[in-house]
Formats: sequence, C-alpha cells, structure tokens
Amino acid sequence: QVQLVESGGGLVQAGGSLRLSCAASGSIFNAMAWYRQAPGKQRELLASITTGGTIYYADSVKGRFTISRDHAKNTVYLQMNSLKPEDTADYYCSGMTSMRAYWGQGTQVTVSS
Repeated sequence: QVQLVESGGGLVQAGGSLRLSCAASGSIFNAMAWYRQAPGKQRELLASITTGGTIYYADSVKGRFTISRDHAKNTVYLQMNSLKPEDTADYYCSGMTSMRAYWGQGTQVTVSS
C-alpha cells in the first residue's frame, strides 16, 4: 500500500520558517513534489525533484523555498523561509511513478501578518 504522510505544518508569523516533511512508503517514486491549495484557489505546484536530482520551483516560491530528498528514508522535505501571509494554504506532497501520481493527506500552513 502506497502512503505519503506530510508533517511540519502549523502557524507561523510572517518572515518565519517552517520545514515540511513527506514520508513515503510502498513505492519508489520517479519524482516527488510539493503542491499547495489556498481556499477558493486551484492547487498549485510549488516544487519538484526527480530521482536524478532535477529540481523545479514555481516563481512564487523561488529563492524562499527549498526542496530536498532523502532517498534512504524515502522522504522529501520543503524548507520554507521568509513566509508571507499569502503562503497560507494546505500543502500536499505528491509522488509520481511511471503509472500514476499519489497524494498525501495534506498539512496546513498558516502565516500570520
């Protein structure tokens, strides 16, 4: 059974930092990614990382967020710095195989001004 479990969300003041973790089990993923969805908005791809180390960042988080992956632990991280109130959203981890994408249950991030 494939599982992705996010952790690390919470309430933080603007300018602060949080580190999200996504522990995967049941599969080895070709790529893993972080998305977020704010109320009333579409889910947005923030960052992704492939097994080979290719990294993508959305413009909205470039320079502030860093994605990393621990292959031994099958875990992907999202270090979020200089957080802004507009970063408030539910954050989701996704793991992609050659067949399909899998999703975690999400973790909430709230940034107060």
